[in-house]
Amino acid sequence: MLAYSFTILLEQLTQLMGQLWHFAQTVLGIIFRHPVTGTSIIPLLPDGQIVLVKRRDNGKWALPGGMVNWGEDIKTTVQRELEEETGLNLAKVRRLVGIYSSPERDGRVHSICIVVEVDATGAMQVRDPKEVLDIQAFSPEAVPIGTLSHDHDRQLQDYFNGDTTLA
Repeated sequence: MLAYSFTILLEQLTQLMGQLWHFAQTVLGIIFRHPVTGTSIIPLLPDGQIVLVKRRDNGKWALPGGMVNWGEDIKTTVQRELEEETGLNLAKVRRLVGIYSSPERDGRVHSICIVVEVDATGAMQVRDPKEVLDIQAFSPEAVPIGTLSHDHDRQLQDYFNGDTTLA
């Protein structure tokens, strides 16, 4: 009788472990096999200059931006990332520039990047020295196209062309 009870218990435990493993696989699949969502921000100052940040990880100029936090909408992410990386405040979202989703666009992780143009106000200040080395405002003609981080060259070129891109 004890051996029979032990066998049933072992079968139930095996079934439970199988269900837990299936659940774990599903969660891992969601985390590691689906792209993460992020933003790139094209901040315009009142004088028409575009603000870029110099990234600590690769030393290249880039658009400010970052990943969407759990429970956060895109506009809140834009506000938070703009403030965290540049010290600037979001005055107005002007337009959607594009959605960039190519798996090759960022060598770190497959991400979907939503790019928006915004009006920004305030004083530029590095608030996250772990990520940002410097902040600078560039006239549109002086933006160092061809040397930017990730696919920000393409994002800004699409912006300058007036395109709305789905890529």
